[in-house]
Amino acid sequence: MPHDGHDHSHETPPDDGWKHTGVRVIPGDSLDTNTAQTPGMNRAAAINFARVGAQKIWAGTVHIHANAKTGAHHHGALESVIYIVKGRARMRWGEKLEFVAEAGPGDFIFVPPYVPHQEINASTDETLECVLVRSDNEAVVVNLDIEPVEKPEAVAWVDPIHKAP
Repeated sequence: MPHDGHDHSHETPPDDGWKHTGVRVIPGDSLDTNTAQTPGMNRAAAINFARVGAQKIWAGTVHIHANAKTGAHHHGALESVIYIVKGRARMRWGEKLEFVAEAGPGDFIFVPPYVPHQEINASTDETLECVLVRSDNEAVVVNLDIEPVEKPEAVAWVDPIHKAP
């Protein structure tokens, strides 16, 4: 039950009894590539408003070819989560893309609103495959013209909850 203070146990089911308006399984081979793109990557939408009526999230896949990188961009007010399925991701971010960190299979990446960033496939021979989730039902991509610094500073994540002794 949602924790919004309302009792949702007596909401009337839709006319179809949830048959087509309930759970949806979207086959991996039927994703929609007609979504906002950034040079150097292929995005494909699985979950959005147009496809399933999603109100608050967007989800899909991202593939970046070996040795490729995207242009610098941000996603407006949206939060993004990237899950690495296969390959090695190198993320650069900041006003001059001056910070860098890497992620591999099983790792999650969080990108806050308005943060200029660039995804790089750190592998010279393997496609980087990711799952992407955003905090709104439509893809927002603002491509940026940034001159990146030559040597970015490596930044390791510090868990604010479970700090090392």
